[in-house]
Amino acid sequence: MKALLLAAGLGSRLRPLTDKTPKCLLPIQGKPMLQIWLEMLARANVDDVLVNTHHLHEQVEEFARHWSGQCRLTLSHEPVLLGSAGTLRANVDFVKDEALFLVCYADNLTHFDVSLLAKLLQSRLAENPLGVMALFRSDEPWRCGIADQDAHGWIRKFEEKPKKPLSNLANAGLYAFSREALKFLPEKDPADIGHDLIPKLVPRLLGLEMNAPLLDIGTLEAYQKANS
Repeated sequence: MKALLLAAGLGSRLRPLTDKTPKCLLPIQGKPMLQIWLEMLARANVDDVLVNTHHLHEQVEEFARHWSGQCRLTLSHEPVLLGSAGTLRANVDFVKDEALFLVCYADNLTHFDVSLLAKLLQSRLAENPLGVMALFRSDEPWRCGIADQDAHGWIRKFEEKPKKPLSNLANAGLYAFSREALKFLPEKDPADIGHDLIPKLVPRLLGLEMNAPLLDIGTLEAYQKANS
């Protein structure tokens, strides 16, 4: 199985830490976030991982040169950020022959088994889903992409940062997509998975509530919490 690991963010809210270190290489309990993710994907039976780069990309390239883990690692440099869906479209050849593949945000810290997304997608293939999105319960749903899910797991509606949330089931930034989902990629740059792709996949998109906590390492406060 293959995965795209989205790791090219600037990490603006983590300055000054990200002035000299790319966000994906910031250490959590002494280990770079990128390494944490690669090891987790290996445990989820992922063989090949593509990581996009941008800010301080030379440091990620140096990390890759010394990487000797189980997953094969491919880097895709973006001189100009493409957005999450733009990255997927730019690297469609990496996954176009896969029946399904994973997409994960490298700045989300969790021990959730992402292979469960692929297993759910495989188990429901007869119903022709386009993908599975991991969901978590948010205390601030107006700050998230929010899903309204039916009793069979199908997402009936998805809305980014709604003023009046229909639920508190929030997008965790972890996905399993079928090959057919590639047909719905937006033809623009930058493009975002939550804003520009997910609404096109509803109602043929399943949701899976996570059985593990999720921490977005997007602020100094969150980073300090992860290292406490």
